[in-house]
Amino acid sequence: MENKKSMEVSSAMKPLIPGNFETGKVNRSPLWKRFIAQRHLQTMALLGIAWMIIFNYIPMYGIIIAFKDYNIVKTIAEAPWVGLTHFKEFMDDDNLSNVIKNTLGISLFKLIIGFPLPIIFALFLNEVRSMKFKKTIQTISYLPHFLSWVVLGGILATWLADIGIINNILLALHLIDQPITYLAEPGYFWTIIISSDIWKELGWSAIIYLAAISGVSPEMYEAATIDGAGRFQKMWYVTLPAIKSTISILFILAVSGVLNSNFDQILVLRNSLNDSASNVIDYYVYYTGILSGRFSYSTAVGLLKSVIALILLLIANQVSKKINDTSLF
Repeated sequence: MENKKSMEVSSAMKPLIPGNFETGKVNRSPLWKRFIAQRHLQTMALLGIAWMIIFNYIPMYGIIIAFKDYNIVKTIAEAPWVGLTHFKEFMDDDNLSNVIKNTLGISLFKLIIGFPLPIIFALFLNEVRSMKFKKTIQTISYLPHFLSWVVLGGILATWLADIGIINNILLALHLIDQPITYLAEPGYFWTIIISSDIWKELGWSAIIYLAAISGVSPEMYEAATIDGAGRFQKMWYVTLPAIKSTISILFILAVSGVLNSNFDQILVLRNSLNDSASNVIDYYVYYTGILSGRFSYSTAVGLLKSVIALILLLIANQVSKKINDTSLF
């Protein structure tokens, strides 16, 4: 009966495979027959390809307006070519130094502080023996991820107001003499942005590391226990090396996005009073392009940002390949 069942399964799988694994021969049946045999899988794949072409590749045609003097009166084809004029204009912009400083400052602090915290959180959460307590902590930690920044921004604005809960607690503890309007003070803006981003994404980011940790062989922990290793030694000498490749891949992606400052978060929490600390590249592109109508100029700034991000990705990928023998490509 077992042989009969295995023969039935193998015969059912034959239309789905491109060749015969037993003889090594490639399936030479017509392409349309193979497509029909795999129609369900092919339909799913084609829908994804169609979505990518429509929303990712067709809009790329509009990038050429970065090299043109475009306005909404004329079509893209009718707009005159101006070469690198908009790029030079951005380099001479008085706001350039402030925009670069805010963008790199916020992003680098998020990378330095926000990147290792989910790893540490996943390592300690993995050591929790009570499954009920572990699931409760994990659920509470990644719940903020499912709330949009519009909702969280409103919550933070209420908490950080001069009559908000933060000021009330600090006043009750006599840590401050009078209420502070935190979102109106540029000096507090970076701290608010970085800490709120960590609060929102800590638990969700840790899920990837917990999934990688779950794939570590229990035999390695048993061997470490026999050798007399404690919990912290197991984390350092067993768990971390086992998930090194996952950490490397996510770090490469994080480095490539160092010029991204989470536009949704910035847009919700910024105002005219903290503009000197909140004017980042993403908001600058939005302000000059959408609000000021300088479409060609904002496209040039966005394109320059994308080129730099690609260069950072390639550099981080090569460094990771040489150091850890792990890379995206």
